[in-house]
Amino acid sequence: MSETKKSPDSEEKIMPIGGQAVIEGVMMRSPERIATAVRRMNGQIELKIQEYQSLIQRHKWMNIPVLRGAITLVEVMYLGIKHLNYSADVAMKDAEEEEKKKGKSQSGQRTGKKKKAAESNDKKEKPKGMSGFATFATVGIALIIGLGLFFAFPLYATTHLFNIEKNAFAFNLVAGTIRIALFLGYIYLISLLKDVKRLFRYHGAEHKTIYAFESGEDLKPESARAYTTLHPRCGTSFLVMVMLVSLIFFSFLDAFIIVFHGNINLFIRLVTHLPLVTLVGGLSYEAIKASAKRVSNPIVKTLIAPGLALQRITTQEPDDSMLEVAIVALKAARGEEYEHLLNREVSRQAIPESA
Repeated sequence: MSETKKSPDSEEKIMPIGGQAVIEGVMMRSPERIATAVRRMNGQIELKIQEYQSLIQRHKWMNIPVLRGAITLVEVMYLGIKHLNYSADVAMKDAEEEEKKKGKSQSGQRTGKKKKAAESNDKKEKPKGMSGFATFATVGIALIIGLGLFFAFPLYATTHLFNIEKNAFAFNLVAGTIRIALFLGYIYLISLLKDVKRLFRYHGAEHKTIYAFESGEDLKPESARAYTTLHPRCGTSFLVMVMLVSLIFFSFLDAFIIVFHGNINLFIRLVTHLPLVTLVGGLSYEAIKASAKRVSNPIVKTLIAPGLALQRITTQEPDDSMLEVAIVALKAARGEEYEHLLNREVSRQAIPESA
């Protein structure tokens, strides 16, 4: 499939490719298929390709503003967990093979009993990914935890720590500040983990590769290397937008309730705010989609600046090995030829350690 050189602001290029970092790899999603490329411990790239069309592609009535954003949010979470689980299975397979090698090197002779145990382990089935039901359950649990920590808790804390319950804007400003502080703290803490640091480097590889594709470059590590790791359509920017939109949206909602109901408390806020988080997600999706068309506009630059700033934590500079993985995933998702990339000399090199 050929790539046409078009302006990044053109309508066709707004959402041609979506992506996500996974364990030692990258998942890329096009309108036709999803491809996940994972770097094995031996240096080779393992690739999984799935023909796939989104719900809003299959059901045109879903493709309406705001609704499509809410649907896409849940769908992307489902796909993300599914392909993250696939990469975890690959990592587990590598870890088991490494353990077997260590076991063989420790002793050249084994008793008959040990041999039988080893043979039994060799015959065990390889770990399989989660079922569709398990993935949906995982998404559900993640949503419940996310709503509880980042939406319900700030409402509870603001109600009990500050006497501003009847001031809609002040209340939501404080609750929003607590929400953003919790989110920033969470991102910072996980960024200290070694495995997460590598995940963030693959996140950077995903962004650089998408930038190179959107600019019409020949997809090679050396061409992708020059681009920034900060992308305005990143999921990190989306989450920041959700928090900003929720502050404004719920301020107006609370003001409306106070005017027409005459009273508001924690219970009323919980039963009105939490069910409308998906609506806020839909509005945020439309805001991100619109901003991607006008990235040079000064107002838009100001609005997307917080999300880009946070990406300085959630994306890190990748090496060429990581860029190669992202390129394989993108080419496969686009239906382009990629097989020659799986056996290149760079693919057989050891994975460099995180800086």
